[in-house]
Amino acid sequence: MSASLRKIGIQAALASAIFSGCAPIFGKQAILYGFSPLAVTAIRTTLAAVALLILMAVFKRSYLYMYPVGLIGCALAGFVNGIGSILYYSAISRLDASLGHLLYSFYPLFMAFWMLVDLQPISRITALRLVVALPGVYLLISNSSTGVDLIGAGMMIGSAVLYALHIRITQRILFEAPAQSVTLYTLMAMGLTVLIAYLLFDRNLPAAGTPWWPLIGMAFVTFFSRFTLFLGVKHLGGIQTALLGLGELLVTVVLAMVWLGERLTPLQWLGGFILVVSLLMVGFDRHPPEKRRSSGLLAWLNPSPLGKTDFPWQPHP
Repeated sequence: MSASLRKIGIQAALASAIFSGCAPIFGKQAILYGFSPLAVTAIRTTLAAVALLILMAVFKRSYLYMYPVGLIGCALAGFVNGIGSILYYSAISRLDASLGHLLYSFYPLFMAFWMLVDLQPISRITALRLVVALPGVYLLISNSSTGVDLIGAGMMIGSAVLYALHIRITQRILFEAPAQSVTLYTLMAMGLTVLIAYLLFDRNLPAAGTPWWPLIGMAFVTFFSRFTLFLGVKHLGGIQTALLGLGELLVTVVLAMVWLGERLTPLQWLGGFILVVSLLMVGFDRHPPEKRRSSGLLAWLNPSPLGKTDFPWQPHP
């Protein structure tokens, strides 16, 4: 991988971390205003998906093309992440935003697990960075000044497992499709999943006059975090992007302190410093770019070979 592509990947992953770090704060604020977790998830995802679809249809219709198996993969990734999103904001309603996102930061561990299941090796530096990050996460969680809701914690861990799986699925699809197309169809499938869940199990909205700006802000950061995440995965690799995304943890913690009035103990600050060290180690990771593999749990997502007379349909730009 060239230095320029690697630089693009790191910049995209950092941007994704910043946008993603803002989402829990907006979500917690919306819940405090009276929106249910299902309403928060459904409204912000649907708004982001519709906005992206309109943007693509008007300016970049070529990105509407997706090979059939890839489209199925996007639907699967969106469904998985939709369920994970429901678990996430249900957990946020029971936990502080900072504590909840600290638990969610375990997802790189599950990302490594899914990569091994999919027969994709991880580099030694990546493994070392995971080991370095663990004590930091432990210090942040074990020294909380408030009790931990075990049901909420379990929901958050489940969300992390599903989020890691969705990254692995999209990484497979990105071998043959641009990040913009994958973002669109994954987000649409995610929006459809959470909207159906909302219509079936909730349908409640807060009283008239309740501020909606947190949900508008969530839709904005959802769109940009999804796009930059997949761009980072395409140029940097899934596990490195996931680890670099731990930076969103620090963004969430800082905003939770400034915006929501949450506080950290000295040992939790030490844990945050350890995580920063793990983030900085990305500069030493020389993991080679992934190659499309014909084996593994998600090998079925690879497109079928084209014959000499087979040409995929391409819409006019």
